[in-house]
Amino acid sequence: MPNLSRFSLAVAVIAVVFAAHAVADRPNVIVIMSDDQGGGDYGFVGNEVIRTPQLDAMHARSGYLSNFYVSPVCAPTRASLMTGRYNYRTRCVDTYVGRAMMDTDEITMAELLRDAGYRTGIYGKWHMGDNYPLRAMDQGFQDSLVHRGGGIGQPSDPIGAEGKYTDPTLFKNGEEVQMKGYCTDIYFDAAMDFIGESVKQDQSFFTYIATNAPHGPFDDVPPELYEEYREVDFTPILVNKIALKRRDQEFDKLARIAAMITNIDQNVGRLFQKLDDLDISENTIVIYLNDNGPNSNRFVGDMRGMKTHVDDGGIRSPLLFHWPAKVAADRTSAEFCAHIDILPTILDACDVDVPADHLIDGRSFLPLLTEVDPPWPTRQVAFQSHRGDVPQLYNHFAFHEDHWKLVHPSGFGKEQIDGPPRFQLYDLSQDPRQENDLADSKPELTQRLVKAYEAWFADVSSTRPENYAPPRIVIGTDHEPESVLTRQDWRHAKGKPWAAGSNGFWLLQNPKAGDYTIEVILAAGDHPAGRATVKAGGTSATIPIAADQQRGHTTTIQLGEGELKLQVDVDFGGQTQGPHQVILTRN
Repeated sequence: MPNLSRFSLAVAVIAVVFAAHAVADRPNVIVIMSDDQGGGDYGFVGNEVIRTPQLDAMHARSGYLSNFYVSPVCAPTRASLMTGRYNYRTRCVDTYVGRAMMDTDEITMAELLRDAGYRTGIYGKWHMGDNYPLRAMDQGFQDSLVHRGGGIGQPSDPIGAEGKYTDPTLFKNGEEVQMKGYCTDIYFDAAMDFIGESVKQDQSFFTYIATNAPHGPFDDVPPELYEEYREVDFTPILVNKIALKRRDQEFDKLARIAAMITNIDQNVGRLFQKLDDLDISENTIVIYLNDNGPNSNRFVGDMRGMKTHVDDGGIRSPLLFHWPAKVAADRTSAEFCAHIDILPTILDACDVDVPADHLIDGRSFLPLLTEVDPPWPTRQVAFQSHRGDVPQLYNHFAFHEDHWKLVHPSGFGKEQIDGPPRFQLYDLSQDPRQENDLADSKPELTQRLVKAYEAWFADVSSTRPENYAPPRIVIGTDHEPESVLTRQDWRHAKGKPWAAGSNGFWLLQNPKAGDYTIEVILAAGDHPAGRATVKAGGTSATIPIAADQQRGHTTTIQLGEGELKLQVDVDFGGQTQGPHQVILTRN
């Protein structure tokens, strides 16, 4: 019996040691995603103007997916990346006015890795909800330094810090903080501090660096790089000829975009140096991609299209996968892969299981980079995004089956399509620029793919009851005692969503009835005296609005328990509009 006890103890010790080694052997993970950098904005894909020497070097020593797809706009890509699921399953269907909030029932990459023992941190852009329980810090990230909304320079900016890429006001684990430096540099600095602290704690980490560059506005860019690019001739990367009178304007915009991209590139170099200094480069996965096509009609290789387009130039990105411990340098695959594949690939590499009853739409592409001739069955993948509260069948979609592309490019800005759909069919293996429409000459193939798309649309649209109803902001909790409500997450009701005379409302959940202080904030600038009427759950209150005063318009209002619709109508002499922001604080 004593011998058996000693044997059992020895087995237990061996098991603990083995588990410790297994944890220690797990790779660290860094995902870097730029915002509005197109698939052609890299030297290694043939761009001769925009300088990306660090990414070119990363490409030379990394695995590379040359046939990788994303969504045509940013928030849908982010939802798919974080969940491994089509964004239409997640309630994140657009980029603003409450349509970019992701359902909190979704299981994120950060939650899965955190629960597997990883430290998790996000730096930069989240874009799937600015209030509890939708924030990155509520969805698995233990450390976060982010901006609000879809980018700096939008109505979600903190008051007094609008549009500041240099010395921005960001949010550190929910708290507003004034930062020093250029935003992209700040994100990488914070990420490297997080990585260094993780190594010090001998803990594996997942770091998500999501820059808001090179997204506009373009007036605040790295000055030295901008001055260098002002002397550059951008003609080689222009897709269309432009009138001479517009040439200087377009070149200046491209100089600003290029400066932001090269600044990101420089930070990628700094990051790899940090990994080398910490002696963790060998077993750290570093992934680099962009979130959609370019934010101007510029070089996209042998494709056509730009941001918001479902043509290939609007939904393609290089995917660099740097993992020296397992992936040989310059290992390339041209198999069809997409954003929904990143989560299962990372979990595969980290030996983390997905809950058995949880649906993942993607598949791990790790075998493509680590095995010789791995099986890769034919697959069908869909991409669809357009304006509107509810996605519409056939509206602005692309449906891929390997090299076949069925597309209906009806326009991202249209909530409804005009008339019956006119499908296009392309063989991308022969026609990457999509110049030879085969829909009429291959009617059986076209109809088969249309039926498959219809089945996909029906499936993703029935993921949950009221599939496209937006999540609600939960107010009055210790997680977020003060809720700043902005036009980013309101439901649009009148006028152009972010225009001066527009209005909207917020859908809220109040866990407990009680009194709240409400402050109505107006956009900066002159305005006459007026009054604001606050309506919520059968309760209303009126607040005097002082002329030319942006803040300080407050009152106390009692809000009942449960679901609420909060609307504020600001009346200036019979002209009614919505507020710029509203702050709710539980008393």
